[in-house]
Amino acid sequence: MSLEWLVAWSWSLDGLRDCIATGIQSVRDCDTTAVITVACLLVLFVWYCYHVGREQPRPYVSVNSLMQAADANGLQNGYVYCQSPECVRCTHHEGLNQKLYHNLQEYAKRYSWSGMGRIHKGIREQGRYLNSRPSIQKPEVFFLPDLPTMPYFSRDAQKHDVEVLERNFQTILCEFETLYKAFSNCSLPQGWKMNSTPSGEWFTFYLVNQGVCVPRNCRKCPRTYRLLGSLRTCIGNNVFGNACISVLSPGTVITEHYGPTNIRIRCHLGLKTPNGCELVVGGEPQCWAEGRCLLFDDSFLHAAFHEGSAEDGPRVVFMVDLWHPNVAAAERQALDFIFAPGR
Repeated sequence: MSLEWLVAWSWSLDGLRDCIATGIQSVRDCDTTAVITVACLLVLFVWYCYHVGREQPRPYVSVNSLMQAADANGLQNGYVYCQSPECVRCTHHEGLNQKLYHNLQEYAKRYSWSGMGRIHKGIREQGRYLNSRPSIQKPEVFFLPDLPTMPYFSRDAQKHDVEVLERNFQTILCEFETLYKAFSNCSLPQGWKMNSTPSGEWFTFYLVNQGVCVPRNCRKCPRTYRLLGSLRTCIGNNVFGNACISVLSPGTVITEHYGPTNIRIRCHLGLKTPNGCELVVGGEPQCWAEGRCLLFDDSFLHAAFHEGSAEDGPRVVFMVDLWHPNVAAAERQALDFIFAPGR
């Protein structure tokens, strides 16, 4: 057996030697110009691979940094939508329900199916819910059934967090005013985002954007960021949670649009509220007040206006997303898992 193996090995070496000799002879017979051309192509290919390897990934483009034309990005109800794959509100893709159901199954295997009835029902029949909803309320990503429905909520809906925010009104206002001074030096300071509006200017400064903390911005508002940790119902661990300072300049209109889900209440703490400013949710108008919280369900069709004069200055609110009071603790835990950022 070993003799046969040696003979086969000797034959393999002879074949390899003949192949190399043939290759060398082919190169010798080639035209010099052809050899140089092949060498140049190889060098270019190596350079291209090196360049692509060093290239940094393209930065995440959030919906709030959109400045593209409405035709390019799609206009629905007068509101511009981005095409970023990271944006939970603006990116709609096939198979979302299957993905959500898979996430729910994974959660239930790790923990329990107990208390998951409404979430299971919502995911199973999500298409029917979203398509059959009246036009006044159409959450664009996820609808949790059997939640009490109303455009505005009383302050008692999340009394503790409302009181915490209002007690710290001066703290938040002071940090905003420090930030806003930078606008005198440049048109759009670092950390601020400009949103698409048909008229006027709408700026946001995010501390938490779709469940992801923005460290650089948080360092500029340390007391406000620490304040978020003292809120009992702040959504901070899933893509439906945001916290930001929102600024509308005089003459700005935010046209009607829907939020992504009904599992949250959007809270606006008024920081600067000049005359001529109005929020309309589900056809019902309300006005902001300085130092006071306004709670509403942004899955209802809503719009905002600043019709004051230039002398009135901007309308400024601190916005934070809180859990809907009728979403149970077990459901909150499951939704944090299902809609975790990047999942």
